[in-house]
Amino acid sequence: MSLDVAALRSDTPGVAHRVHLNNAGAGLMPRPVLDAMLGYLTREAEIGGYEAAAEAAGTLDGVYDSIARLLGAERDEIALTENATIAWQLAFYALAFRPGDRILTARAEYAANYVAFLQVARRTGAVIEVIPDDPNGVLDPEALAAMIDERVKLIAITWVPTNGGLRNPAAAVGRIARAHGVTYLLDACQAVGQMPARVDELGCDILSATGRKFLRGPRGTGFLYVRRDLLRDLEPPMIDHFAAPWIAPDRYELRRDARRFETWENNYAARLGLGRAVDYALALGLDAIETRCRALSARLRDGLRGVPSVAVHDLGPDPAAIVTISVGDHDPDAVKADLSRSGYNVSVSRPSSTLLDAQARRLPALLRASPHYYNTEDEIDRFVAALATLLSGRD
Repeated sequence: MSLDVAALRSDTPGVAHRVHLNNAGAGLMPRPVLDAMLGYLTREAEIGGYEAAAEAAGTLDGVYDSIARLLGAERDEIALTENATIAWQLAFYALAFRPGDRILTARAEYAANYVAFLQVARRTGAVIEVIPDDPNGVLDPEALAAMIDERVKLIAITWVPTNGGLRNPAAAVGRIARAHGVTYLLDACQAVGQMPARVDELGCDILSATGRKFLRGPRGTGFLYVRRDLLRDLEPPMIDHFAAPWIAPDRYELRRDARRFETWENNYAARLGLGRAVDYALALGLDAIETRCRALSARLRDGLRGVPSVAVHDLGPDPAAIVTISVGDHDPDAVKADLSRSGYNVSVSRPSSTLLDAQARRLPALLRASPHYYNTEDEIDRFVAALATLLSGRD
């Protein structure tokens, strides 16, 4: 199935103003997402917040079904959160660790996750160990398998790191985790929305993701998957009377579904936008989305390799749609600002976001360009030419 790029662009108001290559930061919302949110906010203003929620109750409840379809999960395994970090933290901090328990993670693990590992290690005496990479810089499943023993409490990796274009072998990790009965937590923030992400194929017990990136939903949305068999054993680190109804003066009872990780008050307009974004991606087909994302990012990498003073720092034989480059002696923040003034959106990825990987590869701050399916080949080529002209003018 091929995508009708012209129709998709007509659905995307933002493309009239910018060449948006910052989808790993936040994708441009399509019009149906925007309309769903604005329509709901209008009803809140017209009839009241509680009343608008009651009126849209069926549609709001359907968001769980949409995310379950996206992930190949059951609706009772899905929780909706304010963002992916909160989703990840609520699940991680619900796990119990003891002295000597081992947490296995990847070299390119995201900073927010790693500092949580460090805090839990300090509190509990658990230890953090990094799974070696293969010669291509990709997590090595054989090395992981060799590390497994009875003290391994958790395998927690980022599938597609924030920079480097890397795709870690999430499904291979899942097979190892299941074979040894080890809990597997997968950060899928940069993967969901640009490729299929089915938990039955990935073998993860827990998955966290965001709505704002390649799913093209609004900011302030995230979701959590927790496998039903594991859910029974997890009590969230914080609860309210929605997560755990108060049933007697001295007793509460946790919900039986993943919504034990939620709280009562929520941004319902954003939830509707998230649900519409998920439905939009499902209607297009994740396989078709992945095919186009791969083609555009490959075209971008090939073009950038021909620009003097640019070095591409992406890893692995099958990189994702996140392209990271250094720009010689030029200040990447200044280059980003110049590109913005010319109508191109990119971002800067700093070593602190993936500290272990940055130190191992001696990476400076990098420019990050992340195309999506609504970008055109012409936009890619114009961006490469604009960057080349800008850098040559600075030399």
